Amino acid sequence: MTARAGWYAGELRRELMARNQVWAQGRAHVSSYGSEPVIVYSPDDHPIDEDLSLHPNEQETLAGDPESVGAPVKIGRHGNFFDDAYAAIVANKEWMRRFDKIHAQGRGLPKADSGRRWRELDSSMSSDALLMNVFLGFGANEVVRLKDALGVEGDGSPVFGWKARAPLASGKFDRTEVDMRWDGLLVEAKLTETDFQTRAARVVEGYRDFDAVFERELLPRVELREARRRTAVEFAEEFTQEWEEEPDARPEFEANEIAREFQAGLVARAREAEPAEAGYAGYQLIRNVLAAYAEGCCFCVVHDERRPDLREAWFEVMKAVKSAEMRTRCKVMTWQELAALAPEGLREFLELKYGIVGAGRTASAIEDALASDL
Repeated sequence: MTARAGWYAGELRRELMARNQVWAQGRAHVSSYGSEPVIVYSPDDHPIDEDLSLHPNEQETLAGDPESVGAPVKIGRHGNFFDDAYAAIVANKEWMRRFDKIHAQGRGLPKADSGRRWRELDSSMSSDALLMNVFLGFGANEVVRLKDALGVEGDGSPVFGWKARAPLASGKFDRTEVDMRWDGLLVEAKLTETDFQTRAARVVEGYRDFDAVFERELLPRVELREARRRTAVEFAEEFTQEWEEEPDARPEFEANEIAREFQAGLVARAREAEPAEAGYAGYQLIRNVLAAYAEGCCFCVVHDERRPDLREAWFEVMKAVKSAEMRTRCKVMTWQELAALAPEGLREFLELKYGIVGAGRTASAIEDALASDL
């Protein structure tokens, strides 16, 4: 990750934190611990905490009435979702299974009053939740606009968390999830993620079609170091008190500046001396292009326009695609472009909760979320 990419990701993250602090008022939620709290939402009303992935027709009601088993139950709202999108998720067993994924930092969050475990889709930073909000927030008569924009021709429903089958040179397959497949389109969704990940060259070059699809010399390369980055005080042979900062000195104190430069040099030289493994940047893009190639699909990355670093990373990988035909099957869009196509209710939701608006518009003030009827 470059410092520039980290800056863009951090700025967007802070805006989403501020917007969701307001949006969360009156909705079931908790804030994570720390100096920059992230809002995590819970369903307002759900009959069974233990397994959110059960379909409503398989659940008992809260009252436990035996005669109600198998009957539809009332599922409330979820603060992280547009109401129409959440209703669609609850009505679809496969989509509801996306709630099976437990939040990776769930133990660092306050416990929910219900005792329910936190899910990844509960987080206000979740790109998967945003993906489902957008692609399930269009009505039956409005979804044609979305399909036309993306080049989706079939009548199938989106599959979230689709298991790709990217063939490996070994004869096996990489079954890593693609965020969504919609008929002949694979979609990778990004929001506050810092980058498209890196991976060792030996792994990336192990895909069967790697050299058929890419000019490897044109792909972005990185050096991967597994060891923890050490601090200056760990270099006892070079670090002495003579080069420590004076805690009571003014910030502009010249000796402090010299000390900081000296310590940074120690760390940088040690990092350079550590053994490194050759790798590729943009691994998720490379892998998903290879999956699209193998499946005869198109591939689209959707990112926020406030993340120009992600678009640059996309073009760094796309310039290495050999075939013009394959390049035409790969596209990039922004959430803002999709928001411009959305029905009014979804547009308002995206603006207030995410600050996402169509071209030529400025997002409303964060405080306006309090006045919303959504």
